[in-house]
Amino acid sequence: MTKAMRMMEASVPLADGIIYVLDARCPAASFNRKLLKMAGNKPVLYVLNKADLADERADNLMRLLGGNAVKINAANAGSKRVISSAIDRLVAEKREKSLAKGLTKVFRFMVVGVPNTGKSTVINLLAGSKRTVTGDKAGVTRGKQWIRLDGFELLDTPGTMPPAFDNQKLALHLAFVGSINDDILDPDDIALELLGELYEKYPARLEERYGVTGGEKLEMLDCVCRRRGFMLRGGEYDYERAERAVIDDFRKGRLGRITLDTPADLTESFKL
Repeated sequence: MTKAMRMMEASVPLADGIIYVLDARCPAASFNRKLLKMAGNKPVLYVLNKADLADERADNLMRLLGGNAVKINAANAGSKRVISSAIDRLVAEKREKSLAKGLTKVFRFMVVGVPNTGKSTVINLLAGSKRTVTGDKAGVTRGKQWIRLDGFELLDTPGTMPPAFDNQKLALHLAFVGSINDDILDPDDIALELLGELYEKYPARLEERYGVTGGEKLEMLDCVCRRRGFMLRGGEYDYERAERAVIDDFRKGRLGRITLDTPADLTESFKL
């Protein structure tokens, strides 16, 4: 992570602006203020990706950030126009000044964000082809690469996490969406914490899919086992399958559109 931050810091002087990709389900958790500080006075476009999986709470951040934010689903081709238009607005004044001098400037943007927010997918969307390696797990992008597009260039960068998790609730949100490598996490803890938070914010979703109507977190997991038929020989619950199912159902949107961060989380993280 330190190596990635140093690489980006060295690349900032080469960029005209920053495209900050956030997960619309947890925009506050996926925001690293240190990356923004690194950008200095360069213009920043916030791209709330995976908006098809988020509910209307993500709109709160759109209102806070004004014209410097867009909501997209990078897997949808129609999102290309949304981002391209926003990029054009971001550099419109500089482009006019360059043209007035008889110069045609190719603007460069660094694409940054925590792992698994869809940075590489956004670049591939804008390029109209697969220019970078993508994946649904943290840590896919490893190195630095400038990608030439029509009228501008993009730099894909490795995902970088905040240097420390002062807010453990937001850290859990990153774990829920897959921004923290699953291999270093305990699925028992993640699934139980996810059930607890979903019951607090979206109880009807849990009742509809799993028959959960309350109780302790482990009792909720029992409901998942019963509803989905996750049983072992001897009639014991197959908690491992149930945990994987809960996490996967959330990440794939089978529980409906969900935004984990609250308006207070957004205001605090972005200091707006």
